[in-house]
Amino acid sequence: MKSLLAAAALLLSGCVAGASPPATIANVERRPPVTILVSIDGLRPDSLGRGDTPVLDVLATAGAAGAMRPSFPANTFPNHYTLVTGLRPDRHGVVDNTMEDPARPGVRFTIGDPKQNRDRFWWEGAEPIWVTAERAGIRAGTMFWPGTEAAIGGVRPSVWVPYVADIGSAERVRFVLDWLRRPETERPRLLTLYFDQVDKAAHEQGYGSPEQTEATREIDAQIGVLRDGLAALGQPANLVVVSDHGMAPVPPTHLIDPADIADEAIMRTAQGGPILYAWPKPGAEAAVAARVLRPRAHLRCWRRGELPARFRFGRHPRVPPFLCMADLGWRFAVPGGRAYLKGEHGYDPAEPSMRAIFIANGPAFRPGRRVAEFDNVSVAPLLRRLIGLPPAPGLDGTAAPFNKVLR
Repeated sequence: MKSLLAAAALLLSGCVAGASPPATIANVERRPPVTILVSIDGLRPDSLGRGDTPVLDVLATAGAAGAMRPSFPANTFPNHYTLVTGLRPDRHGVVDNTMEDPARPGVRFTIGDPKQNRDRFWWEGAEPIWVTAERAGIRAGTMFWPGTEAAIGGVRPSVWVPYVADIGSAERVRFVLDWLRRPETERPRLLTLYFDQVDKAAHEQGYGSPEQTEATREIDAQIGVLRDGLAALGQPANLVVVSDHGMAPVPPTHLIDPADIADEAIMRTAQGGPILYAWPKPGAEAAVAARVLRPRAHLRCWRRGELPARFRFGRHPRVPPFLCMADLGWRFAVPGGRAYLKGEHGYDPAEPSMRAIFIANGPAFRPGRRVAEFDNVSVAPLLRRLIGLPPAPGLDGTAAPFNKVLR
């Protein structure tokens, strides 16, 4: 009994002090692998291998890595939901960071509105992986992810945290590790972890700025804390590290006046970076078409249903009747004279600067493998495979891009 108490005291002291417990204690419990999906918002593949991401570089070298094409529009909410559903935004219904639905006239969804973010109405066009897992008896834990604050289909993750921007990267990692210290019956087997610091720094200071580089280093270091914490717990984990989109620089002279398109007398508009949406007022469709669709420098405009086929976008009723997209490196000026953003995304997913990262490391993956460039709709099928769920019919992607990298 004394020896057991002494061992317990030693383990507790190690946790409190931040030291790794002895291997003989950490390995008493043989833990099955967990799957952790990590998103580093806005990180481009060419940020890796430059000396700022030593942890990610090791994970990539010792696992599988490649570049991903985001779905259109290359923005945060639609692509995060694609990553966990395997469906493109035009099918799952989260068509952008700002959207409206004909079934709810007068209501606008924005990423900064908690009331709408937590309303299942906006998310129930598809079932995310954490809901599928919970229905199958696999506990899920989400440390921030778009959609996790809503009871989709009446189901939430077993453990989740409402998004609070002031919760820093280190605290986010601590949440995940604390969940994995729970007893086996309460421990999540599927987890998500979201970091937004790189995206914010790139928007405000520019991609490649000292601030963006420092944010990249910070997140890389915290992923190292996560890796070391898993090792201290004796917890095998399949880490899948992704981003939702890339980022492009926007020179200060590359601003488009939205007033050249918008006319409040005949339309409602919403804009997000390089994209402007327009909804005609009743009876004004022809006038809006004449105003919006005329040729202009540095942008292209389309009717819904006439967008380039490669976008795979325009069928969902939430897609506005008209859409304008600025050329790469241009954006619509922010109303009210606020400072412009120095970095932007939301452009054509075919643009190399919009590419997202993909790194997978853990017992399920062969070391030192490269993954050919693929569409991000394949991530959800991969997650299903990792947690033991069967393939789902009707998704826009499959796990085929990973056949040669999985053990």
